[in-house]
Amino acid sequence: MEGIQNQIKNLRIIPVVVIDDASKAGPLAEAFLAGGLPCAEVTFRTAAAAEAIKKLSQFKDLLLGAGTVLKVDQVKSAVDSGATFIITPGFNPKVVGYCVNHKIPIFPGICTPTEIEMGLEFGLEIFKFFPSEAYGGIKMLKAISGPYGMVRYIPTGGINEKNIADYLSFNKVIACGGSWMAPRELIGEGRFGEITRLVSEAVRTVKSIG
Repeated sequence: MEGIQNQIKNLRIIPVVVIDDASKAGPLAEAFLAGGLPCAEVTFRTAAAAEAIKKLSQFKDLLLGAGTVLKVDQVKSAVDSGATFIITPGFNPKVVGYCVNHKIPIFPGICTPTEIEMGLEFGLEIFKFFPSEAYGGIKMLKAISGPYGMVRYIPTGGINEKNIADYLSFNKVIACGGSWMAPRELIGEGRFGEITRLVSEAVRTVKSIG
């Protein structure tokens, strides 16, 4: 768990991707690597997710996670396909409990103090803050962080190249998730050169934050 956390902290951004055609997974991995960001969170929003994860797992330099995980069966499918960490949009005790019991790194979605305290009961201290912008953005995140000094966050939802610096400048944020680097449309159209450009720009932005 700690190893995955450290890798995410070092990268500081997680590309959130929706893949409709698993055959696009290989070129997508190459685009991420060429752009200097060896990471991907494949969301279980399409039937192609598990197969896409399996293809992406062939790229050993790629830190590979599964997102939008709603059920234990999806956790099993993701891990069997090669995912090394799980991200959920909300806090499902069954999914969280399964991952904790099987030592699978998980970053469950939270947006309230109650959900944070549920996570602390499971021994977790890093959460996805989602949907970040809709729930008040960095202002809300700073307010909710007050009582929970040990907790760190991966904000996701509405984050892009224009506001990511606001989040990463806050010391409770270890990384941000976002889909602007690899939009679903660009993946579907096979515009991987454009994805490499967007990823490269995102990496430069993050490095400039310090």
